[in-house]
Amino acid sequence: MDALDKTILEHLEFDGRSSMQDLSELTGLSRSAVFTRVKRMEDNGVISGYTVKVDRKKLGMEIRAYCNITLKLHERELLEEFEGNIGRHREVRSCYHLAGSFDYLVEVEVPNMEAYHRFITQRLAAMPNIATVQSMFVMKDILTP
Repeated sequence: MDALDKTILEHLEFDGRSSMQDLSELTGLSRSAVFTRVKRMEDNGVISGYTVKVDRKKLGMEIRAYCNITLKLHERELLEEFEGNIGRHREVRSCYHLAGSFDYLVEVEVPNMEAYHRFITQRLAAMPNIATVQSMFVMKDILTP
């Protein structure tokens, strides 16, 4: 990857709908040269997909919480079981296995506090091997990628 590839990537991260013409004007390369670079980065897995940013509040998702989850036991099979199950819940937006004072950080979005309570008590607490859950609620987005 050279500086032009990095410029293309940075622009696509900011606006994934950029046309080859937009990228051509940005880099000074021809559209076909830009297309070849983008295609190579897709084929190599550097670009793994394109996404749409959604205003979740406009969809009625008023509550975003981050749950610090600690497991009781840390055997490989139990970690794999948790990781296999957590993504099956429609409320879960992301999940990270971390090193530190807790095991997982799970991002949850729900319409209201009642829905969050249901998620915690009926879904998360029903999963085996959960020792503790600490919730933090987003009050305001400052920087959103």
